Amino acid sequence: MQGVDTMNLSSAISHFLNCYLGSFNNLTPHVATEEKPKKKNRRKNKGIFALIGGRDSLDSACEKYDIQKVSLLRSFCKCVGIQLLLREYVLDSKNKQAFHSEDVLNVFPIVKHIHPKATDAYHVFTSGQAKIQQGLLQEGYELVVEALNLLNNVYGAMHYEIASCARLLARLSYIMVDYGEALVYQQRAVLMSERVLGIDHPSTITEYAHLALYCFANNQIPIALKLMYRALYLALLCTGENHPEIALFYCNIGLMVQAESDFDLSLKYLTKALELNSKFFGPKSLKCALNYHLIARTYLCKGDFRSALHSEKESYSIYKLLLGESHERTHESSECLKHLTNQAVKFQKTVNMLQKGEKITNMPSLQVCYNRPEDIEKFRDEMLKQQIVQKLRSSSEVAATTTTTDNNNNNNNDNKKKKMNDNNNNNNDNNKGNNSDNNNNGLDVKEHEKPIGSAVKNTSLAEAIPLD
Repeated sequence: MQGVDTMNLSSAISHFLNCYLGSFNNLTPHVATEEKPKKKNRRKNKGIFALIGGRDSLDSACEKYDIQKVSLLRSFCKCVGIQLLLREYVLDSKNKQAFHSEDVLNVFPIVKHIHPKATDAYHVFTSGQAKIQQGLLQEGYELVVEALNLLNNVYGAMHYEIASCARLLARLSYIMVDYGEALVYQQRAVLMSERVLGIDHPSTITEYAHLALYCFANNQIPIALKLMYRALYLALLCTGENHPEIALFYCNIGLMVQAESDFDLSLKYLTKALELNSKFFGPKSLKCALNYHLIARTYLCKGDFRSALHSEKESYSIYKLLLGESHERTHESSECLKHLTNQAVKFQKTVNMLQKGEKITNMPSLQVCYNRPEDIEKFRDEMLKQQIVQKLRSSSEVAATTTTTDNNNNNNNDNKKKKMNDNNNNNNDNNKGNNSDNNNNGLDVKEHEKPIGSAVKNTSLAEAIPLD
C-alpha cells in the first residue's frame, strides 16, 4: 500500500483481497507498459514461499481448521484500517471477483497509544474488588459506586472504564438478589460498550450475554432469548463456531428455550454445546459433566427416562472421577440418579398396568426438578441476615469504644479507693457485657456458617454463564 498512488489505492486493496480471500482464478491486475517485467523470475518456487504458497493454501487451511473467510476479512480490515461497503460478499464464487474498487470506501490510520488512568478512581475500584474477594459484598458495592462517581467526573458520560464499573455493579446486584438494579446497570454497560468499543467487540458480546442473564432472572424470557441470539450471531461472525464461548452460548440458549417448554430445540442446543465442550476441554471435563446433567433434566421433562438415566450416569461418573464421592456435586448427581430411577420404575409400572387393561385409580404424577421460589426466598433471607449481623457488629464496636473513653475520664477524677471500686465494677460490667456479646456472637456465627448457596441446589442459568 505504501508504494501505490492514492488514485489507485482502492484498486490495489480490492485486488489483494481477491487474491487473499476470493476463489476467482483469472485475476489479471492492470499494469502499465513501462512497469511490466522484461523477463520471468526463474527462482519463483524456491524458499519459504514454496512451502506456504499455492492457490488453494488458504482454502485448505479453512477446511482443515474450520475457519470462516468472513472472520478473516473482518480481522484483516480491523488490523489494517480498511472500511468496506456493507453488502454480502460471495467469497466462494469461481465465476466473478468478490471485491471491486468501489467496495473500498475509506482507509483509516491505526494509532497505538496509552490510555491515561484516573488514579484515585482506580485505587478505589481495586480496593472495592479486594473487599468483594474477601466476601464483604456491601462494602465492595459502596466502593465501586464511589469509583463510578469519580470516573464520571473525570471522563464524562462515555468511557470503557465506566462500562466496567457498571458491569461489576450489575454482577454484585445480581449476587445480592437485586435483579432489577442489576438489569439497570447492565443496560448502561451495554450502551457504553456499543458506543465506545463497537458493536462487534468481544466485550460487547459478553455484555449482551450478561444482559440476557439478568433479563432471564427478571422473567423476561423472550427478551433474554433475543439478546442471546444477538450475542450468538456476533460471536459466530467474529470467531466462527469453532470456539469455546460458542458452547457456552449454546448451553444458555438451550436452558432459556427449556424454560419456554420447547424441549426438542433445547436438546439440539445442549447436545451441540456438549460436542464443543468435549472437543475443547475433553470428554471427561467438568463442563461436559454439567452438560450431561442439563441434558438429563431435559429428557426428564420430555418423559424419556432411559436417555435421562444414561446422561446422568455419565455426569455422575465424571464427578466421581474428578471430585470424589464426598463432593457436593457428586452427592447431588447420585441423588438425581435415585430420583430418576424411582420415576422410571413408577412410569413403567403404570404402562404395564395399562397394557394389561387394569384400572388405575391413582395415576402417579411425574416430578420434575425446577428451581422453586421457596429456595430463592431462603437465599434472600440468608443474605438479609448476614447484612443485619454485620450492622450489629459494627454498632457494638462503636458502643464499646465510647464506654471505655467515658470510664477513663471518670477514673482520672476519682481517688485511689474509688478507683479500685470503680475498676472492679467496670470489670464486672465488662465481663457481663463480654459474656452477652460472646453469646450473641455465637448465635451470629451459627447463622453465618450457613452456606449462601445451600438453598439453591438445582442447576440454574447462573451456573452456565460465568460472571468472572
